[in-house]
Amino acid sequence: MKDITKKRGQKFLKKFSRASIKASEEGKEHIKENLIGRFSHIANIRLLILEWSLLVIALLMLAITQAFWFGNSYAENVFVDGGTYTEATLGDVNSLNPLFASTSSEKTLSRLMFATLSTIDYSGHSSIGLAESIKPNEDGKIWTVKLRDGLKWSDGEPITSDDVIFTTELIKNPAVGSIYGSNLAKVKVEKNEKDEIIFNLPTAYSDFITALNFPIVPQHILGETDPQTLLENNFSNAPVTSGAFVFNAMQTNSSSADGEKIFYLSANPDYYKGKTMLNSFAIHTYNTKEDIINSLNAGLTSATAELSEAEVDKIASSQFILKNSSLNSGAFIFFNTSRDVVKKNDMRTAIRQGININRVREAAPDTAKLDYPLLESQIKLTNYPAIPEYNFVAAKEKIAELSNGESLHIDIATINSGYLINVAEAVKTELEKLGFEVIISAYEENQDFINNIISKRSYDILIYEIELGADPDLLPYYHSSQANMSGLNLSNYRNALADDLLLGARDTMNEELRIKKYESFLEYWVTGVPAIALYQPNLTYYYNKNVRTFSNDIKLVTALDRFSDINSWAATKATKNKTP
Repeated sequence: MKDITKKRGQKFLKKFSRASIKASEEGKEHIKENLIGRFSHIANIRLLILEWSLLVIALLMLAITQAFWFGNSYAENVFVDGGTYTEATLGDVNSLNPLFASTSSEKTLSRLMFATLSTIDYSGHSSIGLAESIKPNEDGKIWTVKLRDGLKWSDGEPITSDDVIFTTELIKNPAVGSIYGSNLAKVKVEKNEKDEIIFNLPTAYSDFITALNFPIVPQHILGETDPQTLLENNFSNAPVTSGAFVFNAMQTNSSSADGEKIFYLSANPDYYKGKTMLNSFAIHTYNTKEDIINSLNAGLTSATAELSEAEVDKIASSQFILKNSSLNSGAFIFFNTSRDVVKKNDMRTAIRQGININRVREAAPDTAKLDYPLLESQIKLTNYPAIPEYNFVAAKEKIAELSNGESLHIDIATINSGYLINVAEAVKTELEKLGFEVIISAYEENQDFINNIISKRSYDILIYEIELGADPDLLPYYHSSQANMSGLNLSNYRNALADDLLLGARDTMNEELRIKKYESFLEYWVTGVPAIALYQPNLTYYYNKNVRTFSNDIKLVTALDRFSDINSWAATKATKNKTP
């Protein structure tokens, strides 16, 4: 049985072997015929192969490009929350208490850290800030202010009507010497049963809302402080705030010879307008414009409002954008009418006639000409008084007559800001032609300048820029009641008839009557020559192209109004998909 099985197996293997050999031979013939045999045809179709290969590659590239293009079309590089905005400012910081802010650096920090009852809106007009409403009575003598609900200090304590009353009384106190004192003199303040603040004015004031644009300080921090020592309180170094940012820290750059200080501010989550897009804001303070230019070019700061257009060639133009915005301010030559050399009206009239004002204005290029202390954006006057024309010969003869052969000496005071020093030099040249000996003293705009030069009127002529405001009100600058150390009547100008017109213009709620009173006042202003108008300055703002700053649509009243839309400022970008 085993032999039979063995034979059958051998027979099967032989058949399988013969079949395998046959299949192998047939396979070789098939490969030779259908594959190798066809290699000779490749040369005939190589162009077709190349064309198809290129077509496939082109389709692949098109698909990749289309995917990339469509991906970008649904994405964009936009500003997002986060980041730090850095700005360079001019002047030292002696106090962070906003009631004493005098230098540009101090004013900038005050605006960023402290909110005000009223503020300036996008259109350049007075509007509400911390106040939910500000309403006058019919005759404009009683103003009622209601605060917004839920207001908080940066330490979590509520901002109350008591804080407003406390701040108002501090500002009114002569011992404090606040820069806001002249606006609130003789104003009585109290609260009613509804917890509203009532401002009772000695006379009607149609634009009192503008006087409420002052920062509020916390009573629960400063309530027990002697007003005479308020400046020395620790609040001046580490304040509790109410604005868009809270104080974080201050650093002195010990390696810097220019005395640079850096103030670090953090976004205030309890700000009444809501948290800003920025996480933080850093203010770098410098003593000179050259230091600011160096900081911009070195990338230490992102922006500055301290330079003029004349410095544009010193800035790395490829990185920075220059923005010019007009301000409701004016540069003037103020005559100190209490000083002997310019005390006589005839002398001031002769000086104005003998100064080539157009030549002086050339020292402040790219600024708008200003002839009067009122702006068209404030009030639309119909009749303007004529200003006497330039007549050097007649003026010099009159000055020689008035001097009686005595030498005439004039001290000019100004500050190291904008074009003012250049303007002072131009005025000096004109005065020297008229026979005057002239000395210019240039100061840094700080508390010492306010206390020792402005308050004491330590000058014969002051060349200075003043804020004209959103609404017309010349009383602070030309009313007799302001010709004192706490007032802003920089000319010490006194005229009873002019006083009545200024009070009348302030008191009336009738726009037509106000126009007539201001037109009459300008007649006295031109003939009395307390000052000579020069130009309307601009805010020249340099900012890095990689940040977002204030909108071009904002009408600025002061340079600080650039922060009106601070919630929209940004310093960080990210790629985001567009919403279909």
